[in-house]
Amino acid sequence: MSNQLNNIEIGISTFLETTPDPVTGEVISHAERLRHAVEEIVLADQVGLDVYGIGEHHRADYAGTSPAVVLAAAAAMTTRIRLTSAVTVLSSDDPVRVYQAFSTLDGISNGRAEIMAGRGSFVESFPLFGYSLDDYDDLFEEKLELLLAIRSSEKVTWRGGHRPAIDNLGIYPRSVQSPLPVWIASGGNAQSAVRAGMLGLPIAFAIIGGMPENFAPLVALYKEAAARAGHDPDKLSIATHSHGFVGETTDQAADLFFPSTQAQMNVIGRERGWGQPYTRATYDAARSLRGALYVGDPEYVAEKIILLRKNLGITRFFLHVNVGTMPHREVMRAIELLGTRVVPIVRKELARN
Repeated sequence: MSNQLNNIEIGISTFLETTPDPVTGEVISHAERLRHAVEEIVLADQVGLDVYGIGEHHRADYAGTSPAVVLAAAAAMTTRIRLTSAVTVLSSDDPVRVYQAFSTLDGISNGRAEIMAGRGSFVESFPLFGYSLDDYDDLFEEKLELLLAIRSSEKVTWRGGHRPAIDNLGIYPRSVQSPLPVWIASGGNAQSAVRAGMLGLPIAFAIIGGMPENFAPLVALYKEAAARAGHDPDKLSIATHSHGFVGETTDQAADLFFPSTQAQMNVIGRERGWGQPYTRATYDAARSLRGALYVGDPEYVAEKIILLRKNLGITRFFLHVNVGTMPHREVMRAIELLGTRVVPIVRKELARN
């Protein structure tokens, strides 16, 4: 890993949205969105961002069913940016194939691949791959155990309840990094934080509502569990992922990011029975200094990231751009501003303190 424990890594996360444009109604193809993602990764590398993550989803409004493939397409065109899933829905996947995909990416990128493993907040992959939601927790625990066994040993012997056994078989290719980084992703579940701490794995919290400072008890749980298991909490990495957008001015950023965010949040809200629609008032409240939306000019977004670092002690920050479909040129400009304007402010302030 890089020097994130002494500083902070900043990067981009995305689900490769292909939602209808809220203004024109146009829907870009999955193929076009995938090509845009490669361009975004290349730009992120050029402007000095540390990491780019793609979340796995299996539905029409996202193109990210195979994060490792998209990341590999950009690996040969980049030199330093780390390439990760955000997340891999490990519960409905095969840990052998997950490891092979990301160890292949690790080889192509010469040691820049990571896996972020989660249970998945969307559940479309479970029926698609023949798994029951009744086994939601058991599947994740079992498959995480197997994934960690694979990354630690070339030959694996393993038995579980949901996948055929493996009897002293080799799994290839082996990763350049030893071990291949595996993160645990959590939406705020205490059990997930404790599990990650006990295993000594880095953790990523998705903070998309409320006040980020309220995750401090989960960070404490994570560190306490790590210490009890014999791991040094000061050597563990903590990331957060939050929606946001950087513009030339705060008003411009807010106005550009709102329509697509509102449209997609209302789609998800209807699916999950949230009841209240997502309004401009809701959005503006979340843009406040202590809110979970990182939307504004470079100075304001930097100020919010610095506050997040102070409150949670994070070592990595993902800005999730975009929530719903936005014009590609606007997304690219936000990435450029994040790398060239936000990152220097944050690092200067952290160095000063």
